[in-house]
Amino acid sequence: MTDKNRIDVGVLKLLFDAITGSTQLETMSGRLTQLLVGALGIKGATIFMVNPEFESLEVLATSGLSMDYVRKGPVLVDKSLKLASNREPVVISDVSKSDRLQYPENAKAEGIQAIVSLPVTLHGVIIGALRLYDKAAWEVSEHDLEYLQVLAQNLGITMMYFRLATSLLAVKDNVDAIHSVWLRPTY
Repeated sequence: MTDKNRIDVGVLKLLFDAITGSTQLETMSGRLTQLLVGALGIKGATIFMVNPEFESLEVLATSGLSMDYVRKGPVLVDKSLKLASNREPVVISDVSKSDRLQYPENAKAEGIQAIVSLPVTLHGVIIGALRLYDKAAWEVSEHDLEYLQVLAQNLGITMMYFRLATSLLAVKDNVDAIHSVWLRPTY
């Protein structure tokens, strides 16, 4: 790993272990954000899910950021980092030199100097975002950006898996409840 690269295969494996080793979406997300902060030596990390009704990003898990910053206001999909589509990774190496933030004053007050935002997609549809925040200017290497994109893609698959698993368990519980009523002996 060079000075510019923060992610190597060992770090990536650790992050994937967090993704595949959890049985609950919230547990996995919380563990992943904590590992990202520790392994990359960054200020904070947040995983968002898209709320299609309000076209906003809602916090699924976060680590390293103050509650004031996390609750600063709605993170709107079309205004967040001022991109029309948010389909590509966005690297803001120095927030003081950027006009692309939705809440620049909050970032400054939080001590955030750099933001890396990656879309979390599934079948071309944005279902969330992974954001990394650093307290120093961060020139993200192409190597690290590629690893982060792979992580975000796998995060999308994992988020969909948890949604499907939760839905299937709900159906199973309903079928079990119906069967218990039907199979009840009548005397």
